[in-house]
Amino acid sequence: MAHDAFMQLLPFILLGGLIVAFAGIAGWVFTTWLRISNGYPLESSWGKAIHPLRNTETDERVKLLTQENAQLRAEIGSLKDRLANVERIVTDGAYRLDREIDTLRGPAN
Repeated sequence: MAHDAFMQLLPFILLGGLIVAFAGIAGWVFTTWLRISNGYPLESSWGKAIHPLRNTETDERVKLLTQENAQLRAEIGSLKDRLANVERIVTDGAYRLDREIDTLRGPAN
């Protein structure tokens, strides 16, 4: 009797196992695709990166980008300083007073 019940449920058990296996494989493929599309390195079972491979060209490119990044940050810092000086000049009281006097004098002939 138990054998007959098991045989009747066997197709459902096998189908469920196949669905679970397929879902696991699909999840693995999806996470691998996400890692590749977002630039994360793929690793082997021993934790060694297999993609993207690092070489001297890649290292040199990273070094150049790091230098360019530092230069751009320095330039932005100097621009911020210059902007702060311009803001200080524009909001200065004497400058405001000169502008008000010029508007009271009227348009230049």
